[in-house]
Amino acid sequence: MKILAYPPKSIIPMTVAIKNNNKTPLVVPASVRRTAGFKSGQEIEFKASGGVITILPKLPKADDEYTAAQRRIIDAQLDAAEKGPFHGPFKNADDMIAYVKGELKKRAASKKSKRA
Repeated sequence: MKILAYPPKSIIPMTVAIKNNNKTPLVVPASVRRTAGFKSGQEIEFKASGGVITILPKLPKADDEYTAAQRRIIDAQLDAAEKGPFHGPFKNADDMIAYVKGELKKRAASKKSKRA
């Protein structure tokens, strides 16, 4: 016999009904905010579609993730990567496979010459 435990509180959906009148702002009750895990001062986004309003935590922009110095280093690395080496484009998969096999033969030959 299996005994099923109740799911953790964070998984249990919460339903709260309020009456919307257009004279006062719509307020999300504190208990709902707590259940959703929203913190005081946290930025949130509202998305509305088809009669449904979705409230999500606002994700940080990539620009906010790195300092200006870190971005300069990353940009320099990306610029260097764009310079190559590149191989291809190949007309088809067989051409690519032939190229790779040729490169493997060259690599094996250079390893043999280093040993001698």
